[in-house]
Amino acid sequence: MSDPAPATAAMPVLTAGVVAFQGNPGSYGEIAALNAVAGLAETRGYPTFHEVARAVETGEAEYGVLPVENSLMGAIHQSIDLLSETDLHVVGEVVVRVSHCLMALPGVDLADIRRVASQQPALDQCTDLIRKHGWQPVAAHDTAGSAKNLAQSGERDLAAIASERAAQLYGLNILQRKIEDEPFNYTRFMILARHEPAPSDAPHKTSLVFAVRHTPGFLVETLNELRGLNLSRIESRPRRDRAWSYLMYVDIEGDARDPKVAQALAGVLRKASYAKIIGSYPSAQGTVN
Repeated sequence: MSDPAPATAAMPVLTAGVVAFQGNPGSYGEIAALNAVAGLAETRGYPTFHEVARAVETGEAEYGVLPVENSLMGAIHQSIDLLSETDLHVVGEVVVRVSHCLMALPGVDLADIRRVASQQPALDQCTDLIRKHGWQPVAAHDTAGSAKNLAQSGERDLAAIASERAAQLYGLNILQRKIEDEPFNYTRFMILARHEPAPSDAPHKTSLVFAVRHTPGFLVETLNELRGLNLSRIESRPRRDRAWSYLMYVDIEGDARDPKVAQALAGVLRKASYAKIIGSYPSAQGTVN
């Protein structure tokens, strides 16, 4: 399977500003933030997804990027749940090619390594290499953070798994590139802002979340309002405020201003006991590295 086409100008309708991301410089979140807007942007890392959203809500940052799904690991539920809780708007998306590198201190060889550190999903995506060498995996808060900690600790029996950018930023030597088990590894980030996106003619996605009454057939009836539209994602999530009740998250290929999409959304809003349009925004037209 071939890779998606290279990205064009990521989000030309967005102007440069502070873009918040979760993690340390060199993380895949920072790579998404660097490509979230047109022009040179200042990026700023935060420890958690909630703090990213809060930075945008308070005006500390103009935009924020949150990972919502990975092509291998599936949905990133903490981010998805946060989208239904915040009043922020999704104004775009960035798809990042996740290409892991094995890195160590200068002068360290593969034979010196006994342990390897990274965020747990990155460790899970590189199990073939870790098992081959019998290394002990060490879970860290984020990929770039493991590289930063290695550079500061000076441990010569420890390697880190992170992006090539992280190795460059923290002065580490790359021992191997593209060490992930599966090459088709991409993470989709949503771009959040306090304002709605400006109208554009670019291809759009519309994302919404809704809940329905616990009545036989009612979910099917509500989803039937979307018939004729291309749904690129549909997923149920437990509600955080009510046991055994669920929210449905749906991505539609299309602009909410389009009459056909608008009519379908109106039908969902009429039937649902709760509904929220998270955003209608230009969709990513390629990937970034």
